[in-house]
Amino acid sequence: MNAVDCVAMIATRGANPYLRVLGVDPAAAGPTGYGIVESDGRHCKMLHYGAFRVAPKRQKEFSGAALQDVHALLCRLIEEFSPTVMAVESVFTALNMRTALRLAEVRGVVLLAAAQHGVTVHSYSPREVKASVAGYGHADKRQMQLMVRALLSMAETPEPADAADALAVALCHLQAEQAQVRFRLPDPKVLIRSRSFRGGPRSARSHETPASVAGI
Repeated sequence: MNAVDCVAMIATRGANPYLRVLGVDPAAAGPTGYGIVESDGRHCKMLHYGAFRVAPKRQKEFSGAALQDVHALLCRLIEEFSPTVMAVESVFTALNMRTALRLAEVRGVVLLAAAQHGVTVHSYSPREVKASVAGYGHADKRQMQLMVRALLSMAETPEPADAADALAVALCHLQAEQAQVRFRLPDPKVLIRSRSFRGGPRSARSHETPASVAGI
């Protein structure tokens, strides 16, 4: 995959070829990275990215404060950018039990936000994301940042690394969708399928969103 021919599926998406992916890199303790990438079937561009860290003072207010704030963040992003799909990094199996459980809690509220807004969710392992974007399943943080910058033709290297990881998850999904459409493969990565939100379908938004913002 490259920035010129990111995903070839105009024919399958009819009159609206745009695919907008919200990539999320949940974190057990550090910042939760997020990034939104859009493809028109030929080009990929970054619309928005950042990393959200819950302040220590906020975390001490009550046990679920951090989860509440991450959920609110994801809801705002979905409502503002109307992503077609969400791509989330899965829990790393080598984590210790305590960290894995905390990370699973954060993923839970991310999935909840997606379900509440009728957004389909796909999950990818860290190794899958690295192999897809950098061509090497053990690529380090710096390599991933540089590859994300190159693939999205960004003027600056995305910072922090958590935000770059979220953009990488979005790019990974675009490449997976390209392969699925091209070879008519089944999709084993779906966690939540799209459905109409009880309050009505999400309103259509223009795809002419300003290109780069580092925070929300």
